Amino acid sequence: MDASVAAILGAAIGAVGGVGGGLLTLSTQLRSLDAQHRAEEKRWLADLRRETYTGFVTCAKQLSNAVWKASDLLHAEGGVEDWESARCSVHDAWTQFSAASAAVTMAGPHAVAAAAEDLREALRQWELLTGTWIRAAIQQGTGRLAEHDRQFMAGFEAKKPLEVAFQVAARRALLTSARWGDSVRTS
Repeated sequence: MDASVAAILGAAIGAVGGVGGGLLTLSTQLRSLDAQHRAEEKRWLADLRRETYTGFVTCAKQLSNAVWKASDLLHAEGGVEDWESARCSVHDAWTQFSAASAAVTMAGPHAVAAAAEDLREALRQWELLTGTWIRAAIQQGTGRLAEHDRQFMAGFEAKKPLEVAFQVAARRALLTSARWGDSVRTS
């Protein structure tokens, strides 16, 4: 084999090797970019869910606070004006909570959305019981209505385990349950 053929053959082998190495490098970089994209997408989804779940819990606590304030007013023999104001506050808190609940349903996953829906329904019932109690107080001129108070407390008890169930489901979805365990306290 003469030198020119050897040089051409060497150049061809070098070119093929260079192209092969370049393709291998490109393939590695594409896999790395894909892995980075997936990690960023997971981080984005976890951040979105954390924010959505936090907003949901905050709105649930605000609704609970408004309902308890209404109960306090009903026990304190406030007047019609106070009761109407409390009814409006409860309704406004319900509206905010309902919107936060819809956001959780969209953010998912299914287990968290289902737990949020269960809690939403329990808080809806509690909110409705409070409104019924307020209307009865306005009609009867007193907020000290034992049957309404009993139903109110039953509504409170019904929502407590559902708050815990939501928080457990949310922690699992956010992969924080291993760090924090599954015991949650609620007010």
